[in-house]
Amino acid sequence: MTTDPAWIDAALTSARPQAVSALLRYFRDLDVAEEAFQDACLRALKSWPEKGPPRDPAAWLILVGRNSGIDGVRRRARQQALPAEETISDLDDVEAPLAERLDGSDYRDDILRLLFICCHPDLPAVQQVAVALRIVCGLSVRQIARAFLVSEAAMEQRITRAKARVGQSKVPFEAPGPAERAERLADVAAVVYLMFNEGYSATLAEADARQPFAIEAIRLARLLLRLFPTEPEIMGLAALMLLQHSRAAARFDANGQVVLLEDQDRELWNHNMIAEGLALLDKAMRHRTPGAYQVQAAIAALHARARTASETDWAQIDLLYATLEQMTPSPVITLNRAVAVSKTAGPEAALAMIEPLEGQLSGYFYFHGAKGGFLKQLGRRREAREAFDRAIALANSAPEAAHIRQHLDSLAGDG
Repeated sequence: MTTDPAWIDAALTSARPQAVSALLRYFRDLDVAEEAFQDACLRALKSWPEKGPPRDPAAWLILVGRNSGIDGVRRRARQQALPAEETISDLDDVEAPLAERLDGSDYRDDILRLLFICCHPDLPAVQQVAVALRIVCGLSVRQIARAFLVSEAAMEQRITRAKARVGQSKVPFEAPGPAERAERLADVAAVVYLMFNEGYSATLAEADARQPFAIEAIRLARLLLRLFPTEPEIMGLAALMLLQHSRAAARFDANGQVVLLEDQDRELWNHNMIAEGLALLDKAMRHRTPGAYQVQAAIAALHARARTASETDWAQIDLLYATLEQMTPSPVITLNRAVAVSKTAGPEAALAMIEPLEGQLSGYFYFHGAKGGFLKQLGRRREAREAFDRAIALANSAPEAAHIRQHLDSLAGDG
């Protein structure tokens, strides 16, 4: 029997969060849990092509990883006896289903539990998010560095320091109580949204391996809503992800090339997701305590409600981005606002808005792509080509580069 290698890779990627979370809860040691999971993956690569995939890949990896980890602990301890079971695990059954209720501190979703543990106040906020993305989500250092707009070397240092600090400070591998969960909620929400973005930004070729991150992030947001049913920002977060993910089927053409929002076939959008997202956003807004996720969801809702691209309310989107700039100032938010400004006030106004950002976003693909687009609209072709050339050099994927190449081809032969 043979198993498609691509399927195995996708299965290992999607199972990682649940498997590593369970192994960490079992061993209470970051390095042991990661080593145990890696060993389980190696065994899967040997076993699954011959014997076929297991019914539940995550459960298989947890069980194999647990046995491997125990063997490793025994080898390191040489002849020393293992600690008592209750001191290394509070896991009754690694294959037990998720409990229906998530009340008090006794909720059993390992991934969500581990996210709260990683977001412990002993760790600086950036390290909380980075270590959770690395350990819980399995993102590479390169992927995390890209999300934070820093170098791989800098992010590697942050993650290493965070892991060392968790070990040295004896951060408890216990589910935090209600008060602690509330204190860490903003950091957990940030991790969930970054996880979503990593899946949402996947190309068509990467979808099998990376899209599960987006789906998992939406599931976690729904779990967070069960823990915090009256928290409007969590409603906003869930609404934002649902509205963005509703466009997944229309974002690439049959050849894997990027289809811009204004050119997408809106019949391909998932209208059930849109309805759920809009309902959550309306519910959040009734609380009259606006937050950044709610504002971003409101922007996505304006796109979702427009039956055609020409009906998009760009003036309202501009106002919402202005509000977001006040809440969470960021050059990327200003760059996004500039797109809306280009629709309402023209490319010259948009270009003037982003020119001061060049120092901060010099290594950001979308900055140079947007700049090239504005320059092209203004007829400044030589400068547009320079911006597009820079964008291609910074492209994170072949479809991104191909999209910019189309702009360059349209400028070919002009001085």
